[in-house]
Amino acid sequence: MTAEFLMDLDQGMAEYFRDIANEMISRFGISRAEAVARINERYHHAEISAYPDLMCHEFPEYWSYGLYYYPDAFGRLPTGDDADDEGLDLSVLRVRPAPPEGSRYWNLGT
Repeated sequence: MTAEFLMDLDQGMAEYFRDIANEMISRFGISRAEAVARINERYHHAEISAYPDLMCHEFPEYWSYGLYYYPDAFGRLPTGDDADDEGLDLSVLRVRPAPPEGSRYWNLGT
């Protein structure tokens, strides 16, 4: 575990998850605490291999969309930098609720 994340991560994967958090902060305007809480909620039980884990075949922005939005009616989500070109209207996507405040996922406070 790191000070932020609830999963066992080596230094490379900790940086990768920080990059995912940074993508959520810059793309969706949420706090670092919320971004980390969303990551912790989704992956707290996951066994993550040493860097580069299989998830590293996708850029961090790919994972950020799935942590923040529910897929559209067709099961689609943007995948990153080309999100605007995919024909998806972000305004129609529903935002996933953040983990409950005070839960163990909020390692950095609220």
